Amino acid sequence: MKTDRNFWPLGIIAAFVLLFAGIIVVIVIAATHRDTLVSENYYENELKYQGQIDSAARAKTSGATLAYDAAAGRIAVFIPVGQLGPNFSGNITLYRPSASGLDRQIRLAPGADGIQTLKISDLTPGPWLARAAWKSGGQDFYLETKFVVPK
Repeated sequence: MKTDRNFWPLGIIAAFVLLFAGIIVVIVIAATHRDTLVSENYYENELKYQGQIDSAARAKTSGATLAYDAAAGRIAVFIPVGQLGPNFSGNITLYRPSASGLDRQIRLAPGADGIQTLKISDLTPGPWLARAAWKSGGQDFYLETKFVVPK
């Protein structure tokens, strides 16, 4: 007489073993995954975003510009002369999205004509974001432009 073997108990046990092994793999991957942010204060910066939108609109209506000139290898910032005065202060930030260690911050100090240029030939090749933020007459202004430094 031939007896049929029942494989259901082995299948159930194998399914549970695979399930637990999968859970362990996911836990190990999650525990060893680097979860660093590019910016240290990423979430705080996101909360300030509406103020940045208002500042960008104010800068656009004032006639200020921030432009990248690939041929000359420079960034030019133009601030209307009427905004330059004793209460003028600001910074230009060169932000590298892929590596926060490459970021640079430069004091915004345009000449009497309202123009400041920055050479970017010494920047690491790849994508960058230039941000100009300044305060004049008790109001905040903000401009940004994306650019790619060629190899």
